[in-house]
Amino acid sequence: MKILWTDGSASPNPGPGGFAVLEIDENTAKPVVLGREDDTTNIRMEGSAMIAAIKYAGNEGCEIHSDSEFWINVLTKWAPKWKANGWKKQTGPIKNLDLVQELYELYCDYPVKLIWVRGHMGARFNELADEWANRARTGETI
Repeated sequence: MKILWTDGSASPNPGPGGFAVLEIDENTAKPVVLGREDDTTNIRMEGSAMIAAIKYAGNEGCEIHSDSEFWINVLTKWAPKWKANGWKKQTGPIKNLDLVQELYELYCDYPVKLIWVRGHMGARFNELADEWANRARTGETI
């Protein structure tokens, strides 16, 4: 199982955005997927990072460390109910439904373990994922 850290950013929010997926191997990290969009939000970039991570790991599966409590809640609490209700919720439309559906399908189809980490509190790989997401936002590639 691959150990991955993800992060996304947009600045301003909304505005240009980027995301990063880092693979951890023996306490070292390297970016394995970077992406960017010209007009987006940090929520979309966080979700895009998780999609990229699951696709990168494929059948090997992954442990995703993320500071996005929102996306972890989407996958583990809300999406199962939304799907059962025809991708509707009682309070109105589901925002970012395209990402929600794609990410939830991948989450269900591949072995994925989600680990929430508090963002910007000095966790080494979280800070590095944030740095790479910002570098991707400005156009850097690997």
